[in-house]
Amino acid sequence: MSEAPSAGPILIVEDEVTLARLLADYLATSGFATQHIDRGRDVVGTVRSGKPALVLLDLVLPEKDGFTLCKELRAFTDVPIIMVSGRVDEIDRLLGLELGADDYICKPFSPREVVARVKAVLRRAHGVADQGGRSRLVIDEAGGGARLDGHPLALTPVELRLLRALAAQPKRILSRGQLLERLYEDHRVVTDRTVDSHVKNLRRKLATTCAEEELIRSIYGVGYKLEL
Repeated sequence: MSEAPSAGPILIVEDEVTLARLLADYLATSGFATQHIDRGRDVVGTVRSGKPALVLLDLVLPEKDGFTLCKELRAFTDVPIIMVSGRVDEIDRLLGLELGADDYICKPFSPREVVARVKAVLRRAHGVADQGGRSRLVIDEAGGGARLDGHPLALTPVELRLLRALAAQPKRILSRGQLLERLYEDHRVVTDRTVDSHVKNLRRKLATTCAEEELIRSIYGVGYKLEL
């Protein structure tokens, strides 16, 4: 059975054509459609128009590097991003994740590992499973809604983006600054306290389904994480 999502293709951003073809072949074998671009300047426009399911983003690209692109993408989309690079320095890894990447793979790698990472990131992005393997939280990207334990959540667009950002990286602490970057598509100027207000409202709505659980934890002086 294919594990490919019903959303758009996997966007492979890689200037090594042979490597890009190899990744595309392995992803296709697992049922994923793919799209390839080899220049940094084309990434933002392609993501805006094509709505990929996930971006495999090489760090070193002609004209614009992967770190810059990751930051630009996070300004308007929560599309899952896996950075791919030959740079194994720990600072590079941490910087990539701080900018909003969902995972980081170092070259050389096995194409099978890349496919496995893609499947894992997509599972986290589209649903958080309970211990029995059932999806407790399901976010409907196309319909713009979400369900928790089978119950629909009446969320505003901003609350949905906040929940999506937290659910994309469950149990990982996200700072207020990181969350702010993903809440507003018009780049409006708001304060960190705006995040606190949205989190409070989101918690209240989650509590209508599971009042006994604190699903969004506050990490004092840092930010928030989703405990699903």
